[in-house]
Amino acid sequence: MKLVNIDYLPGEEIIEVLGLVKGTIVQSKNIGRDFMAGMKTIVGGEITGYTEMLVTARQMATKRMVDEAESLGADAIINIRYGSSSVMNGAAEVIAYGTAVKTKNAN
Repeated sequence: MKLVNIDYLPGEEIIEVLGLVKGTIVQSKNIGRDFMAGMKTIVGGEITGYTEMLVTARQMATKRMVDEAESLGADAIINIRYGSSSVMNGAAEVIAYGTAVKTKNAN
């Protein structure tokens, strides 16, 4: 599966647009990370526990998006975007979305 955040695939022809595909996850912090994050805000710097949590959440959202595209028979997902938001205290939603397409090598 090819994943790009542009609206075309260099060297390939899009022969069919299958539609919007997305993957989403709501990830919560664990109490240990939350405590350590609170301590980090006092001294400043990166809150690595949260960074790791969001990286994992993005990976899971991407996999769910790819799974949906594969179920449609897609070869690629173009124009991929990510979004995130806080859905409640201590939990964040991450969404990955794009357009599933079938392609043909133009060369």
